[in-house]
Amino acid sequence: MRKQKKKYYFSVEGDTEKWYLDWLQDKINEEPQALFTVEFNSKIDKDPVSYVKGLTILEKTEIIHVFDYESDEKAHVDAFKCTMDRMKQSQSLGKNVKYKMGYSNFTFELWIILHKSECNGSLVHRRQYLAPLNKAYQEKFDNLKQYKEEDNFKRLLKKLTLDDVTQAVKRANVIMQRNKDDFGYVCQQYKGFHYYKENPSLSLWEGIEKILKDCGLI
Repeated sequence: MRKQKKKYYFSVEGDTEKWYLDWLQDKINEEPQALFTVEFNSKIDKDPVSYVKGLTILEKTEIIHVFDYESDEKAHVDAFKCTMDRMKQSQSLGKNVKYKMGYSNFTFELWIILHKSECNGSLVHRRQYLAPLNKAYQEKFDNLKQYKEEDNFKRLLKKLTLDDVTQAVKRANVIMQRNKDDFGYVCQQYKGFHYYKENPSLSLWEGIEKILKDCGLI
């Protein structure tokens, strides 16, 4: 019996996010135990308004925007808030869409590391993800730019399984529970969206967890 298909929508800010979602889609569709096949409508577009304008949809649609809280510097904070402004604005374009945050603080590298190991320590700069990345994946990248090269990044993806994704979800959940319960960090609210200024923190895992639950994989 042919499985029904579920469709999910993502706007993403870079190549690695897009390659990861393409990989995850394929892994779920290769899994015999999955209740559904999935189709990810994922597009590199930093502007949620632009992404929504390009969609042809009739039914109510939830979209996840995958982006980074890169630092507490004013330029990065302003850019982060500008993205949320555009997410909010996109919901009033006459299409029945609802945007959800898929942020990582500092960056998407945090989510990638969590597939293989804990990453609970607070960092000072984004460059500091290099060492835990190399350790988690037994690599020797000289810098993050090298890690982000297509051949290198896709080689890392080949080392992953759906079980690793499940572990990343669990580790991310622990991070967010600690931020709330152990450290007492204040959850920021802006235009109806919620996030933590402190790192590590992230919400991307919530959307991934929902997909895995929908497919009966967790």
